[in-house]
Amino acid sequence: MTTSGLLVMLFSVGTVSTLFVWCIVKVLTTPNETEKVHGVEFQTPDIAEDS
Repeated sequence: MTTSGLLVMLFSVGTVSTLFVWCIVKVLTTPNETEKVHGVEFQTPDIAEDS
């Protein structure tokens, strides 16, 4: 592998790894996040409104 190929690979892997770690830290350290979670009720067209 050439030096430039190795640098591109290291940059790519480092960027993805950094983004992954940032996302995990963000999810685990956001306070009161459970209060913002809302349920979703799906209304599909095949369900009658009168039911």
